[in-house]
Amino acid sequence: MQAQDAPAYPVGLRLAGRRVVVVGGGQVAQRRLPALVSAGADILLVSPSVTPSVEAMAAAGEVRWERRAYRDGDLDGAWYALIASTDAAANAAASAEAESRRVWCVRSDDAEAATAWTPATGRTDGVTVAVLTGRDPRRSAAVRDAVVAGLRDGTLVAPQHRTRTAGVALVGGGPGDPDLITVRGRRLLAEADVVIADRLGPRDLLDELPPHVEVIDAAKIPYGRAMAQEAINAALIEHAKAGKAVVRLKGGDPYVFGRGMEEAEALTEAGIPVTVVPGISSAISVPGAAGIPVTHRGVAHEFTVVSGHVAPDDPRSLVDWSALARLRGTLVLLMAVERIGAIADTLIAGGRDSGTLVAVIQEGTTAAQRRVDATLATVAATIAAEGVRPPAVVVIGDVVGVGRAVTARG
Repeated sequence: MQAQDAPAYPVGLRLAGRRVVVVGGGQVAQRRLPALVSAGADILLVSPSVTPSVEAMAAAGEVRWERRAYRDGDLDGAWYALIASTDAAANAAASAEAESRRVWCVRSDDAEAATAWTPATGRTDGVTVAVLTGRDPRRSAAVRDAVVAGLRDGTLVAPQHRTRTAGVALVGGGPGDPDLITVRGRRLLAEADVVIADRLGPRDLLDELPPHVEVIDAAKIPYGRAMAQEAINAALIEHAKAGKAVVRLKGGDPYVFGRGMEEAEALTEAGIPVTVVPGISSAISVPGAAGIPVTHRGVAHEFTVVSGHVAPDDPRSLVDWSALARLRGTLVLLMAVERIGAIADTLIAGGRDSGTLVAVIQEGTTAAQRRVDATLATVAATIAAEGVRPPAVVVIGDVVGVGRAVTARG
């Protein structure tokens, strides 16, 4: 076999504290330096000039920059060299020095003259993926991207065995569309032994779970059966203590009206490790999916998210509704469909214009999404006439009109 036809031998270099020399401070160096910095290398950069980003690394002390051209002897003591200048003669001389000193050398201008190639590299959750496809760097990058994406979103399942520890992950699943869960949340789902899921979580993802995963329905369904919070806490603790990896899959974000902190406190008290994975809150995403910005320049400079699960006159209410009525910005109400009449009346009595625009978005981001528009004066009757049921997000304010105009143009 000819030397040029032999495949590269893959190896992971441990460069922490070891001297690495980079010749050239242009775009190639700018792309490669962050990984060398992350590896803990002792980096000497030799170049008469550098890009602004590289200069910032030097100013931060991440690399040592000598503002000059390459000269013989620069690779003394080096373990690894990256030759990436625009001076062909300097590149050839540095490459020759690397060969004579037996320093592994990458050449950005001439891969055939190099003694090492840089793989297309990606990292996720402690895993480094490095791909070499010979002389086809675009294919290397494509394969790298596919593998990393699969590991991140759980479509490429590679369970941990040595370092995996039992515990509970409180995962925010987003507003309902399965594509809106975070990549970390999706990966933890793929690694779970037990999933305790709410009705408002992205239910379609449950179909993708392996057959051995136990799925427990913890749905707090309006007008129907409910699993008490104490029973949910007990189930989380029981399965985690059995040594299983447990995911508590919740709609939206665990800490936005999701009782996530109650579960985290119960687990911590039981001595169980807890991981919190934030999710996309329906308070922002559902209006956005319906074409409504919760803020807009010249229209609304603030938005307030309020739970409507108790009526304004209920002694359990912690909301200062009269203060909310005086705000000029956007109000976003969650869990408010059943009490929207009382809420609207209270806002109007507190000074909010009865003609204020209101949009109600049911089943936001899902295939069943629908939007119903009204005003504060008519919203209760409109919801009743249209048969709107939870889950639904109510948006109150002038931004409803802005979003309606944008949607009409779309």
